[in-house]
This record gives sequence, C-alpha cells and structure tokens, in this order.
Amino acid sequence: MAQRVTLRKRQPYNTTSSRRRIVKTPGGKLVYHHLKKPATSPKCGDCGIGLSGIPALRPRQYATISKRQKTVRRAYGGSRCGDCVKSRILRAFLVEEAKIVKKVIKSQAQGQKK
Repeated sequence: MAQRVTLRKRQPYNTTSSRRRIVKTPGGKLVYHHLKKPATSPKCGDCGIGLSGIPALRPRQYATISKRQKTVRRAYGGSRCGDCVKSRILRAFLVEEAKIVKKVIKSQAQGQKK
C-alpha cells in the first residue's frame, strides 16, 4: 500500500495558490513541497509582447530588486519595447513635419492672393 502524505499548510483546497508536489526525502519519507505560482514577464503597453531585459518575477518581488533591474536605460524604459518607442519617436517627428508643411503651404497661399 502507498504511503500517506499529509498537507503541510492549513489550506485543504486544491487552488492555484496551493499547488504541491510529492517529494521523497533522504530519510525515505514522502512529503509535499508547495509550489509557488509561475511568474510572468512584464508586457509592453502598446503591443503586448514581453519586455526584454526585465526579469519575470511575482509582483511583490519587484519591491526587493534594485531599480536598474526593473528598467532599461532609454525613454519609456520598463514600460514599452524598443520597436514601439521607435515608432512613437517617428510618429512625433512626422506630425511636427506635417505641421511645418501645412504652415508653409498656408503662407504660400497668402502670398499668391496678394
């Protein structure tokens, strides 16, 4: 007959926060090892892909690591991926260029009226 294994925590229900694995100790006993929830990496706010250079941790663990591990050194560092930052910069540049072109066309039109 198989050896019985008793729960080590007080919570008896099989929830996602109460997952466990049976492990055999060096003394030959079977015990439960409670597993932690898997961590997910932070995602880009625009496109939703995982941010490279930032570790995948549980939310509370980000409080214990240093600031340089939580971000990358550029604009929108720990929030947006490099491609999205590039497209934002390009979009802002093109919007400014469009404003300048609009202004030039308007001034030329006023010059032709006179």
